[in-house]
Amino acid sequence: MIKYLPIGSIVKIKAANKPLMIYGRLQIRKKLDSEEMYDYIACTYPEGSLSPEKAVLFNHDQIIKLIFLGYQDDKEFTFKELLEKEKKKYLNQNK
Repeated sequence: MIKYLPIGSIVKIKAANKPLMIYGRLQIRKKLDSEEMYDYIACTYPEGSLSPEKAVLFNHDQIIKLIFLGYQDDKEFTFKELLEKEKKKYLNQNK
């Protein structure tokens, strides 16, 4: 089971040359006749979000290094539980 990283976490992934800062989780990209769910959406670090076209969607298993762990509090831990339930629900509906 994925334990989602908090917003603000900075990671390196296999397919990117620069570190990425996570700014969203459980993102759905709709295509003409289908959709795909990704664990994270991120922007390059240190530049930040330059435009929607520069956003990077990726899954937890693509992370090769955690550089910085974002802020966590009780609200974050509660929200992570909700994220995991929503992902399970999505996967069950799209089998």
